[in-house]
Amino acid sequence: MKKRILILLGHSSKNSFCGTLAETYVNAAQAAGHEVKFIALGELTFDPILRAGYQTPQTLEPELVDAQAAITWAEHLVFVYPIWWGGLPALLKGFIDRVFLPNFAFKYRQNSMMWDRLLTGRSARIISTMDTPPWYFRWIYRMPGHNQIKRTILEFSGIKPVTISSFGSVKTSTPEQRSKWLAEVTRLGQNAG
Repeated sequence: MKKRILILLGHSSKNSFCGTLAETYVNAAQAAGHEVKFIALGELTFDPILRAGYQTPQTLEPELVDAQAAITWAEHLVFVYPIWWGGLPALLKGFIDRVFLPNFAFKYRQNSMMWDRLLTGRSARIISTMDTPPWYFRWIYRMPGHNQIKRTILEFSGIKPVTISSFGSVKTSTPEQRSKWLAEVTRLGQNAG
């Protein structure tokens, strides 16, 4: 089944291994007949700081308005980024702070601790790289970055299922290992996985 897929590169540079993974996914998905949109966050011009929290609305830059429209359009979201300091890069976190806003991604109910998830009907794939071996990130660090994006951002907004592919250690990887990772991302792109 063909899908509408939005790929978001959360690394600040397209000239990175994350950039190569994102490009690989885009090419495989397009070749399989999926409709694809691609956003490289490092090429956007926006203030990544939510200056007044939710107290005062902050005007969205045109590129962020376009990003919200692309998220609304998409059936499947793909986030490609490195794990830095155990979590999301500041650029990606700033993008989420500015775009996944109340009345777009979620809405708190009046006089209640409950909320409505406004981005239901979408799935997501996380493709993350790290220099830490994935087993160490999972069992020793307890996956803080993965838990943050999966549970407290995407699922909080109604996006399910959220599946994670972790590739590492990039720092010590061989060309053969990177080729295997690219083959895996090719398969994911073909299957909109």
